[in-house]
Amino acid sequence: MTLRLFLAGDVMPARGIDQILPHAGDPRLYEPWMNDARDYVRLAESKNGLVPRPVDFAYVWGVALDILARQRPDLRLINLECAVTARGRPAAKGIHYRLHPGNLPLLEAAAIDGCVLANNHVLDWGPDGLRDTLTHLEHRALRHAGAGHDLTEAEAPAIFALENDRRLLLFARATDDCGVPGDWAAGARRPGMARLAELDSVRLAHLGQLINAARQPGDRVVLSIHWGGNWGYIVPEEQRRFAHRLIDEAGVDLVYGHSSHHPKGFEIHHGRLILYGCGDLINDYEGIEGHEGFRSELTLLYFPELDDEGRLSRLQLAPVRLRHLRLEAPSAHDRQWLRDTLERECAELGNPGRLVESDAGVWEWRGEP
Repeated sequence: MTLRLFLAGDVMPARGIDQILPHAGDPRLYEPWMNDARDYVRLAESKNGLVPRPVDFAYVWGVALDILARQRPDLRLINLECAVTARGRPAAKGIHYRLHPGNLPLLEAAAIDGCVLANNHVLDWGPDGLRDTLTHLEHRALRHAGAGHDLTEAEAPAIFALENDRRLLLFARATDDCGVPGDWAAGARRPGMARLAELDSVRLAHLGQLINAARQPGDRVVLSIHWGGNWGYIVPEEQRRFAHRLIDEAGVDLVYGHSSHHPKGFEIHHGRLILYGCGDLINDYEGIEGHEGFRSELTLLYFPELDDEGRLSRLQLAPVRLRHLRLEAPSAHDRQWLRDTLERECAELGNPGRLVESDAGVWEWRGEP
């Protein structure tokens, strides 16, 4: 029996997004270039026209809701890249993302099942902000992985029950090169996130031990990694080697990578999917200048299907466009640009293939022998 997943890259419902939702939080920012979150809404409006406000919780998801309803994934997982809190102190860094707790139904509007928290924004509002995030997610039965009240909790998988006594184990880690401060790492008695300090054999062995200890017969294992910089298509060889070893030696069925603001190429290694960079799904970058060549407003919903052995049996991708601070259907020209880019980058990774039209507005990956 196949397992069908919905995976998304960075979901950042902070700053401008938070301000258009029903329970807008404190708009004060502590950025060197902006001190009011509402200015990000104004930036978006300066580029593409008026954004309504307040909006309901379904607004931001836009066309994604219809796509999700048609695709009917068994589980819906995202990288939630913000704190869910109305308190805390801003960390000593340039950007701080938080979602007002009253706006957390945003995730329920898309029936999200689980959130990755191992990223470079989950502790933007300090340990108090992280504690609030954990409490609010748990109150709404949203499972999470990658951060916790201590190291044991941060390293533990989120466990999702599936049909026929099957389970999915979601582990999550973040590396230093995506901007994670070293002191964010969870400790024996310190809240924090699950940090992957090096992509080496020591950390690989530790991950393998944790996976083996948690895994039961029939379980599928997804490892989320927030890694690398925000821009650029090149996948470092260090990442590729580590991803391959996660599959070959640690028993991971799918590597779910993110941090890049735009989708990167993906790879199928020994029948198992490696997503190196899923791109942003939701953010308030509309109107911000720079890096236009990467077309970061064009992004993807990922729908991989895994067979009973954890191998990839099918991969569908739905292209969407961020505009008016919501997900819209891209134009034919935008779809072609994104398709050409993905096919080119997959070929660069030794994974040549084509994206062919499948269901309405959805592509299916057809790899070449």
